[in-house]
Amino acid sequence: MTSLPLPPRPQNLATKIGILGSGFIVNDCHLPSYRTAGFNVAAIASRNPDNAAKVAAAHDIPTTYPTFEALLDDPTIEVLDIAVPPQFQLELIKAACQRGTAKAILAQKPLALNYTDAVAAVEACEAAGITLSVNQNMRYDPSVRVATHLLESGQLGDAIFATIDMRGIPHWQPWQADTGSASLRIMSIHHLDCMRHWFGNPDRVYCSTRPDPRTTFPHSDGICTTILEYDTGMRAVVVDDVWTGPAREGCPADIRIEWRIEGLDGLAIGEIGWCQDPYTTPSAVRFARKGDADFTAPDLKESWFPDAFADTMGQLLVAIESGEPPAIAARDNLHTLALVEAAVLSAIEHRAIDPATISP
Repeated sequence: MTSLPLPPRPQNLATKIGILGSGFIVNDCHLPSYRTAGFNVAAIASRNPDNAAKVAAAHDIPTTYPTFEALLDDPTIEVLDIAVPPQFQLELIKAACQRGTAKAILAQKPLALNYTDAVAAVEACEAAGITLSVNQNMRYDPSVRVATHLLESGQLGDAIFATIDMRGIPHWQPWQADTGSASLRIMSIHHLDCMRHWFGNPDRVYCSTRPDPRTTFPHSDGICTTILEYDTGMRAVVVDDVWTGPAREGCPADIRIEWRIEGLDGLAIGEIGWCQDPYTTPSAVRFARKGDADFTAPDLKESWFPDAFADTMGQLLVAIESGEPPAIAARDNLHTLALVEAAVLSAIEHRAIDPATISP
């Protein structure tokens, strides 16, 4: 691999984007990444108008609306970037569809806290003629992009076994306590979507969980081991461990997110630049093929947070320009939600679940 193909970027940078939400993910990820890409963020609104005003001032956003409804009423906004907790997304998506002025919506993951609401969001946008995409931004982490290129170009041969191993302590947001999930719907969803992105939909999933001793809000999934089975023989394992040992209680820490793909013809190993010090540590990757004398290790300059966020918005803007479905289409993302729901059900019932059996 001499160079990594760049994700498609829009030709028209004047498309007016309106952001709903002003929390950490907007201030620290969306807006810095959009500014670097040259996107036109025209307006912002939040449940907390004062915070929206502060974020607007920090990022030179020209218009701050006092309510979500006021922003939705602006007919000049072409793309909505919804960055609110998942339990509130469906209401805003339906409100945007009722107005019918936006061309596209980028929603946060998970699209909803249950499969039924996710389907409702997808169907509402399809009926309104609005393109809906989901911000599964781990797909655009630079090391993940290298792996995607290696797989799609056949350089690793047929995939045999893959793992994603997270030993990291996320920055819990207050709204997450309302979800009842510490990992499966919050962090595991990224890793399960990534496996789907690489290898397609699994035929069965088995998940085992236990609570995290450190996390105080009610949950059962602080530590999760999820096995994805493919009838081809391919196996994938996702380990999500937000405990990581007593890393905040006096023990030396080993904080990291690593992935590994073993193919018939090669091996690739990556490390995600997230939950480290400094926070925006570049991701890393190395790979080798049969006959290579040593690993190749491209010099990656970017990190998952915040750099990947320009690519999730970028793929949606490209879809508007081209008239083609976005790379992360919400209809396809229902398979990711089904995989998460299957993992939740598997952990409860202690059995393997076919994600295809998940339905509203």
